Amino acid sequence: MEKIRVRFAPSPTGALHIGGVRTALYNYLFAKQHGGDMLLRIEDTDSNRFVPGAEDYIIESLNWLGIKIDEGVGVGGDCAPYRQSERKHIYRQYVDQLLDAGLAYIAFDTPEELEQKRTEIQNFQYDAKTRMQMTNSLTLSAEEVNMRIERGDVYVVRIKIEPDEDVTVDDLIRGEVIINSSVLDDKVLYKSADSLPTYHLANVVDDYLMKISHVIRGEEWLPSAPLHVLLYRSLGWEKEMPRFAHLPLLLKPDGNGKLSKRDGDRLGFPIFPLNWKDPKSGETSSGYREAGYFPEAVVNFLALLGWNPGTEQEIFSMQELIDAFSLDRVSKSGAKFDYEKGKWFNHKYLQMKPNEEIASLFAETLKEKGLDADMPTLIKIVSLVKERVNFVNELWEQSYFFFEAPASYDEKTVQKRWKENTPAQMDELIGVLEGIDDFSAENTENVVKAWIESKQYNLGGIMNAFRLSVVGAPKGPHMFDITAILGKAETISRLKKAIATIKQ
Repeated sequence: MEKIRVRFAPSPTGALHIGGVRTALYNYLFAKQHGGDMLLRIEDTDSNRFVPGAEDYIIESLNWLGIKIDEGVGVGGDCAPYRQSERKHIYRQYVDQLLDAGLAYIAFDTPEELEQKRTEIQNFQYDAKTRMQMTNSLTLSAEEVNMRIERGDVYVVRIKIEPDEDVTVDDLIRGEVIINSSVLDDKVLYKSADSLPTYHLANVVDDYLMKISHVIRGEEWLPSAPLHVLLYRSLGWEKEMPRFAHLPLLLKPDGNGKLSKRDGDRLGFPIFPLNWKDPKSGETSSGYREAGYFPEAVVNFLALLGWNPGTEQEIFSMQELIDAFSLDRVSKSGAKFDYEKGKWFNHKYLQMKPNEEIASLFAETLKEKGLDADMPTLIKIVSLVKERVNFVNELWEQSYFFFEAPASYDEKTVQKRWKENTPAQMDELIGVLEGIDDFSAENTENVVKAWIESKQYNLGGIMNAFRLSVVGAPKGPHMFDITAILGKAETISRLKKAIATIKQ
């Protein structure tokens, strides 16, 4: 069996969209399951759209997610270089091969001339019907073509597509896709202006030379597949053509159409793996990492957007995904981007992580607030509140009262729970607490509840006022777990402050 080799080939035109991340992930899972290699190739032939920093961003994103590259940019390998802008010398020979075989031609049409044709001919495309009306090597003499090239006229090289031929794309997800060549235009393969090929030629040449066995990419590239099949055929590489698999689109969470950055801005969720600062506008877009997501949660979430394991299992480690993944269980239809499900995955991963790990992360939040806590105490606090949160950065809202005494008291709770006799009862409770030597949660609870029962006080009334005094609001974990961590002195201090403050 041939060595499985796949590639992720983004363009460095900005931040890596979450749809591109899923494409990279599916390539990685497929390659690893078959003991194959994953390459990272940077397709930077469109010099006008190049954005500084984008390549580093792509590499950092893949590293954060645990998508390990075997060969390519940042790693090296036998097929270097892996940036298309560094492979100019390679492409030109294949352009010449197509020209010499009469399978491509040189076109000198200016942007103005092309625009004029579009106004003259409705739905104009440069193809077998219109090419003989244009300024190209099919309508000019060889002498004039050479003269134009020698004087420096800008030109492009177009593929010469024969009309009315059925082109078959054997897609591993969509099955056999047949396109009639008459609907294809003579795409530009090469531009003299920057001596660079377009995506179409560079993509085919690189996939062939890098021995790519499977091209797994987004659905948006499906219209290009027939042209790529024709290019493989024209270059004599049909037998080495990779297998294609076109992935379904990621769709808007609340409507039709492809997921966009605007959807994330509108509904409040990231669509990039990491924060991205646009070098032109200075605008910063949020990323999953900085929003507090664990990379494993993002990977798990994305894997199930378009692929179904065929079981009820939802939580997968990377290795479990590698073991279970198969292209025949990838959907043909688009997957709605359920960002709330993404939060659910992060919640699940947060619960599964050791309290020690979460406490270490939470310690960073406390440090930013100028607070400190010993690690054993922090681990206990995390164990009490982590079930209530989706993200580490939400732990503060669920636990701030462990670190700061209430500065105010929830007004609605005061009106509802703080009765005329409450100050006296809380003062009596202070006396009970002062007499306790073992201030553990279990012992304190037994003593306090025995006191409440002996006095025939209302349990709810006492406990709600107790919580209000210590926490400042009707929230938090089990009351005696809170007091065990705060300790006797701090608990009593807060009760005294509440009696003095709320009474006033």
